[in-house]
Parts: sequence; structure tokens; C-alpha cells
Amino acid sequence: MNHQGGVNPKSGFTSNKVTVALVVLTALLIGLNYTVMKWALDHTTPLALAALRTTVGAPFLLAVALLRGEKLPQTRQQWMAVWWISLSITTVSSGFLVLGISRLSPGLSAMLSATMPLFTALIAVVVIAEFPGRRGYLGLLIGVVGAVFLAVPAFGSGNTKLGIVFSLISSVSWAAGAVLNKRLPGALEISPLMLVALQITFSAVCLHAAVPFVEDWSETSFSWGLTMPLLYAGIPSLAVTFYLFASVLRRAPAIQGAAVAYLTPFFGVVFSWMLVGDQLGRAEILGGSLVVVGVAVLSTDRH
Repeated sequence: MNHQGGVNPKSGFTSNKVTVALVVLTALLIGLNYTVMKWALDHTTPLALAALRTTVGAPFLLAVALLRGEKLPQTRQQWMAVWWISLSITTVSSGFLVLGISRLSPGLSAMLSATMPLFTALIAVVVIAEFPGRRGYLGLLIGVVGAVFLAVPAFGSGNTKLGIVFSLISSVSWAAGAVLNKRLPGALEISPLMLVALQITFSAVCLHAAVPFVEDWSETSFSWGLTMPLLYAGIPSLAVTFYLFASVLRRAPAIQGAAVAYLTPFFGVVFSWMLVGDQLGRAEILGGSLVVVGVAVLSTDRH
């Protein structure tokens, strides 16, 4: 507020810059995770990895939330909101994400996450009648075109159709959770930190329960080759990014918060190139540039 009681025009601009910064940081941490989890899969199975990373991330976030004095949900409605968001984002989405990574290159896995804004926009329109403005549609279009340029070169590298299907299921589930996180009754009454801590905790229980039915724990080798990637996948990539993502969704429309999925493939390709030697061609460079432009346009949407 200014001295005359009016709204400071700089406050909205500053808030928007903070949102963009959170989006970029979240996407960077997630982009690196695709390569890190691919390394971890040399020592364990997909659902076991999903279960272990939530097991690592949950205590970290719960401890931080409790030390900060965050309150646990107080009503049945709040607990149900935690459950549904946990089921969609940190259970179904995370499980299928790792299943997809196990069958695809890290770069393509990251690229497929760019479909999330499409599903988020569709679900937001149908479920909560949240329509983007003209700039939102333009940014969405530019970002998707960029993602296509990023993805095309990867389709000749022996990736399986099943891995692509798993990755798309993960994107749909995450998109549903993004909308639920913003509008589900009771969700907004819980602090973002406590909400994420509890949903990861619920997911750890669910994923651990599912592993014996589809995989064998004997295939997991608890060596340094698994421990180091697991620590990154569980804390910076899962616990920290889920908290950042929840904060973004509280500050912005669902479709704008989903801009994380535009930058994720860009960082995913870059880290894959840096760490495992994947080469960047003209298409990847063009696609990455379009992705950044799409995020910039989407972040200025005022609908």
C-alpha cells in the first residue's frame, strides 16, 4: 500500500517475479532428477525407488513443518483433501513417473512432462471453470511447440511406447493434483509445508504397500550407487520441489503454476547432456529457447 492508501503498482510486479523465480528453481531441481533417478534404477526397481524417495523426503519435511509450528489438519474435510492430493500427485503420478523413466532416456522423460500444462488447462476449465487469458493461451502454445522441438530428436533412441504411456499417465495425475491443490475444499486451510509433508508421508505408505505385489525387494541393492541418488531424489527433488510447487499454485492460476513443466524438459535435456553425454542439436536449442519464451509469456497472463 502507498501513503494514500492505494495499491502499490510495484507489489504485483514483485510478486510475479517471485513466482517466476520459484517456477524456474522448481523446474531446475526436477530437471536434474530425471538423470539422477536413471542412475538409481541401476540398483533398484521402479516402484521401490518411488517408495524409497518418498520415505526419504517425508521425515525431512515433517520435521521442518513441526519445528516451524505448522498445524496438522483439524477437520475430516482437511484430511480428505490431503488424501486426494497425495493420491494424485505423490502416489499415482510419482509411481508412473519412475516407471516411465525406467523405460525411457532421461531427456525424453523430462520432455514428456511438458504435456502437464495441457492436461492442467483442460482439467481446470472443466472442473473449476478457470480459463486462461489471451497471453495464457499464447504462452501455452509457444511452450508446447518448444516441447515438441525438444522431444522429436529423442524418438529414434529405442524408447518404448509403454514408457511414454506411463509418463503421460503421470502427467495427467499430476495435473489433476495441481487443480485439487488449488480448489479442493479444505486444502487451502492447510499450510503448503504441512500439506506437502503429509501427502508425501501418505504416499510412502501406499507405495511401500504396493511394491511386494508387483516387484521384489531383493532386486534392490542398498549401496552408495543407490544412496546418493536417493538422497537427492528424496529431499531436493521431491520434498523441496513439492513445497515450492505448492507455493507457486497458491500464488498463481493453476495453468500458470504448471509452467514448471515447460522449463523442466529444458533443464532435463541440459543435465542429460552434461552428465551422461547426450548431445544437443539445433532442434533442442530451438525448443529450449521457445520453452523459456513460453514461460515468460505465460507468467504475464492477467485473466
